[in-house]
Formats: sequence, C-alpha cells, structure tokens
Amino acid sequence: MNTSLLTSLQETKDTFPINGTDFIEFYVGNAKQTALYYQHCFGFDLIAYKGPETGSRDVISYVLQQNKIRFVISSALQPDHEILQHVALHGDGVKVLALWVDDAKEAYHLAIEKGAESAFEPVVLEDKNGTVVMAAIQTYGETIHTLVERKNYQGAFLPGFEARTSRYKASPIGLKYVDHCVGNVELGDMNKWVSFYENVLGFKLLVTFDDKDISTEYTALMSKVVSNGNGFIKFPINEPAKGRKKSQIEEYLDFYKGAGVQHIAIATDNILDTVTQLKDRGVEFLYVPETYYDDVLDRVGKIDEDLEDLKKLNILVDRDEEGYLLQIFTKPVMDRPTVFYEIIQRHGARSFGKGNFKALFEAIEREQELRGTL
Repeated sequence: MNTSLLTSLQETKDTFPINGTDFIEFYVGNAKQTALYYQHCFGFDLIAYKGPETGSRDVISYVLQQNKIRFVISSALQPDHEILQHVALHGDGVKVLALWVDDAKEAYHLAIEKGAESAFEPVVLEDKNGTVVMAAIQTYGETIHTLVERKNYQGAFLPGFEARTSRYKASPIGLKYVDHCVGNVELGDMNKWVSFYENVLGFKLLVTFDDKDISTEYTALMSKVVSNGNGFIKFPINEPAKGRKKSQIEEYLDFYKGAGVQHIAIATDNILDTVTQLKDRGVEFLYVPETYYDDVLDRVGKIDEDLEDLKKLNILVDRDEEGYLLQIFTKPVMDRPTVFYEIIQRHGARSFGKGNFKALFEAIEREQELRGTL
C-alpha cells in the first residue's frame, strides 16, 4: 500500500476557501469544571463566557484560547436539553468542528448544492461589536461543521458572549494550532465520509493506510486522510479492520455509541517543554517501552533533539521525504475511553507517523487490556 502523500495540495480546488479551524466545541456534563481543567492542565486562557448572568438561560459556555486554538466548553441547565442528551448518550465529547470562512452563507449553500445535509441554516448574530454569520452542515455521527464568518466582528468571541477572564492565571505551554482532527466511523463508512469531504468540500485524499500499515498481533484499522487546499484543515478518518481482538476503533464506537471525534492533534514548537509541563500538571500519556529507542535513529536518521531527552518523556519520532516529526499521545481525557490528544512537533514532515503505528497501537492495546475491552 502506498502511504506517501497522494496529491499536491496546490492542485486542490476547494468548494469554498477555509482559513482554518475557528473553534472546537465540546458538549460536557460540567462546563465549569472542564474549563478549569483545560486552564490548569493545558494552559488555556479564559476569554469569553455566556450563561444565566449574560442572558443565556439554558446553556453555559466557556471560551478558552491559546495562540490559534479556541475551545468552547458547553453544558446545559436542564436535563431535557440537547446538550445533556448528547452527553448522556456519548459522554463528554466534541460536537462542533467549526471552520473559519470568508462567506458563511455562500459556503453553506455551495455545500448543500453538493449534497451536504443541513444542521442549521445561515443566521446573523449581532451586538455592539459587530456581526457574525454562521451556518452548519452535518458530518459523521452527530458531529457538525459550523461555518463561521467573522470579518465584521471585533468582540471577544461571538455575539451573546461577554469577554471574561479568570482570577486563575493560566500558564501557556506552547500549544500553537490544531494540526489535525481524527474521526472514528463504523466499519464500511470510511470511504463514504472521504467521498463526502472530496465531493462536498473539494478536499483531496492526502494519504491512505490499510490494515497492513496499521496493525498489531491482535488488532487492525484502516485510515484515510483528507485535506483542504491550503493544508490548514486535515481530517484523518478511521474505521475498524478485522483482527483477532477488539480494536481501539471498536472500543471507541462502543463507548461513544457511534461515530465521532477520536483525537485532536495540537502543534507545538518545543515538544520537550510542552510535554514536561503537561506531565507536571497531571496529564497522563500512553507508554511505549524503552526498547523502542534502541534502533529509532537507525530508522529516522539525524534529529536535532537529544534522544535521551525524548526517551525520558516517551516521545516518538518518525521521518518522511520532507523531514521528521515528534509526537506523543495522551490517555483518554474523558471518563469514557474516547477523546484523547496528540502533541506534535513537525520538522518539515507532512505525514502522520506511520513508523510509530505499531508501537502506538500496542500501547493502546495495553490500556484496553487493563480496561478489559481488548
């Protein structure tokens, strides 16, 4: 199977321009506590809020930011609200992958014309700081893409939110931007959603992996990565493959009760410092045995970092034709073994760490075995 980059992104003809990830919204059971977790452990600043004090009678949302990353943490005050119904079924998880666009109305109508299913039609939100236009389309599971046009807005986040800071002074840890977001879908649905991104949004297939690339003695999965033209948006889509035991994708689908966002990869310029701070603040990571490092430099060649420093923090290394990358994966950050994070530092590499797949998935299997779900 060819796992090299399959297309030049410059050749991609997007249905509409996408400037980047606008925000990622989580539906959770307790927004206040979850927001404090991200401030303390991941170094996000609180920048905006809505709740009963601002006129929002049924939904509470905290907006957190670090460099180009915005997380919205939302919960609801009534048990019959859709947010808490979502949490009851899926557990805490990602509901919205919002895309920053130049013209939300045009983008929405173009997507619908190409076969997208509407999540909500264009709306104009306004306050003293200007206007924001938003619309949304459905993607896998109950996840949606909200299209956000904010060129005429100067406020902290969106109309309906008030600028807010916290007395807790968060200390940033060098997180820069969202590198990619990975979705898990049911068996047989990967190609369906790859086609959705290709046909509806004009994305191109960037790289593909089959069960020979991503497998261990016990489990396997398949994955395809789609990207928009400027490369700012990259969505790997995973589905389970036949194996001797239950794969990590099947475990996710069982606990999440359907398709959804599996992990968010966040870029840093100094992974050694970022991971050290995350560990010091209590974030847990998957463990790869020290034997991984015995021959890693034979495989990837010269790197700028000291191998002993990487070994101490359990950071993985891989190389492609354009450079190398460093990566590490947290354990799930929710009660259910669903959403987790990847911290990644790229030294030219555009790939996703194929050389680390076996070690990574064996590490995940060890966690599955402890949970009794392998």
